[in-house]
Amino acid sequence: MYSLNNPLVKDLIKQALIEDIGHGDLTTFTIIPENQTVTARYNAREQCIVAGLPVLKMIFDLLGGDVNINYLANEGDRVKAGQDIAEISGNARAILTGERLSLNFLQRMSAIATMTARYQEAIKPYKARICDTRKSCPNFRIFEKYSVSIGGGSPHRFGLYDCVMIKDNHIAAAGGIEQAVMAAKQKISHTVKIEVETQSIEEVKQALEAGADIIMFDNMSVTQMEEAVKFVNSQAITEASGTVTLENINNIASSGVDYISTSAITAKAGIIDIGLDF
Repeated sequence: MYSLNNPLVKDLIKQALIEDIGHGDLTTFTIIPENQTVTARYNAREQCIVAGLPVLKMIFDLLGGDVNINYLANEGDRVKAGQDIAEISGNARAILTGERLSLNFLQRMSAIATMTARYQEAIKPYKARICDTRKSCPNFRIFEKYSVSIGGGSPHRFGLYDCVMIKDNHIAAAGGIEQAVMAAKQKISHTVKIEVETQSIEEVKQALEAGADIIMFDNMSVTQMEEAVKFVNSQAITEASGTVTLENINNIASSGVDYISTSAITAKAGIIDIGLDF
């Protein structure tokens, strides 16, 4: 699971605050007394899996107000519509200034965790794990991948730097699967895995013979994937991808693949309706 306790996360939250506040919260600072205090509760308006609670403290710590947060739910809890998930009390200016940003994080992260859980649940009883893709919102990737983990998914590579993933355009530019894999093996550390995207059984055979660690079956039929899984015979990790939906994911998982990757759990997650009630 990706951790939110690192400098990257804090820097991204700081940048989000700078974007929203600019040189000051004009509304709050003109009508709210400096020392006024309030108490409010974050409330889930719909059933969801909660994700993003640690972000609340980071936001209000950066705002510098005297604010206390009491969590009424745990990260990853499945909560009901109408359930309070956190109570916040303290300086009214700080709470009002951070209200929208904190809700943005909670709503989006909880939506991703909830959507991921729906997809993972739909895979049962098969062994496959659902994972995300790099089709993510710029500067929000770590929060998305963290939320996928909270929802029970298995995050894919974080970026271009932590896995060699040879796709169709790489193969075309390199002159073939074998050439691409061999070129990668000559230049990367032994600690880095190589994944190859394939679109036919013949390409699966080429990827396995070239020594790929992970073989992706891109937009193959379930029958093709079943054949490919048997051919690979656990000599490489297998992954299915392409036009994955809640309606067909169980059928895809029945092929025996190890992982199923889809952008739907992030790109189509939307937001969960969460409010802050004073």
